[in-house]
Amino acid sequence: MCGIAGIILQEPGNIGKLLVNMLDGCQHRGPDSTGFAIYQTPKDHLLILRIYLGCSADSPKVKAIEDTVLGIIVKFGAKVLNKKFEQEHFRVEIDYSKDVKALCYAIENDAGIEILSIGNSLEIIKGIGSANDVERTFKVSRYHGTHGIGHVRLATESKVDVSRSHPFWAYGFNDVAIVHNGQITNYYKMKRRMIKYGYQFRTDNDSELIAVYLAHNLASGKKLEEVLERSIYELDGTFSFLVSTSKGIGFAKDRLGAKPMVVMEKDRILAVASEEVSLQSLFPGEQLSTYEPFPGTFKTWYT
Repeated sequence: MCGIAGIILQEPGNIGKLLVNMLDGCQHRGPDSTGFAIYQTPKDHLLILRIYLGCSADSPKVKAIEDTVLGIIVKFGAKVLNKKFEQEHFRVEIDYSKDVKALCYAIENDAGIEILSIGNSLEIIKGIGSANDVERTFKVSRYHGTHGIGHVRLATESKVDVSRSHPFWAYGFNDVAIVHNGQITNYYKMKRRMIKYGYQFRTDNDSELIAVYLAHNLASGKKLEEVLERSIYELDGTFSFLVSTSKGIGFAKDRLGAKPMVVMEKDRILAVASEEVSLQSLFPGEQLSTYEPFPGTFKTWYT
């Protein structure tokens, strides 16, 4: 059991604070870790890299990691615009418009670290503990944007750490992230297929596969709606997941419909979550009009 949440605003607003409230509302579904994928207003050629160091910012290892990361970025012809450390995260803004996949693989393989996200508008922030724990550490509520997704995790098949926490970024693709509740039973088969296509994986978490699978199909020219419909038949198991791109959010539910999902559209806000209690946090005390999608269905919403 895990909890997922997503929200779209028709005008930029305090996405970070809203997601903190939504995930706090369903924290009982997953106390192990919490994460956010937030989409801010993009800028031309600006890429935001959020890197997980695996150690604190004051560790003796950090200077060598920083030098290696920045050296690779410059080698790829990018210009470093801004950089800062936040606890175990290293955030770097660069001016770059070329192959993101080659860049991120080079950084991870040579520097021995993990990139949490790359995007023109996407930033993934995640950590061990509750939504309020992550908020205290990273001040998620300061982030404004148009949309975002979030996740609270109950670890059932892999260990509790930041790497296996959600959201998962689709390695090598700008601005694509997923959150997932359920289990993909043909995980190893699909993972081998993606590896043959040249993709790398960082964990043994089946949710990571969903991100790479979706981004691979989007990169082939398919529309998000087509990819989501296809996923219902190509991914086996019980699942409800949300995918976010720079343009919006979509969901897919397996054909058994065992994993819950509730949708609300109200007052220029679209919100979706595992339980209505998350939606109620947006409008305390109000009677909400919601619906639960049918099994084997998908839908998309755009900003």
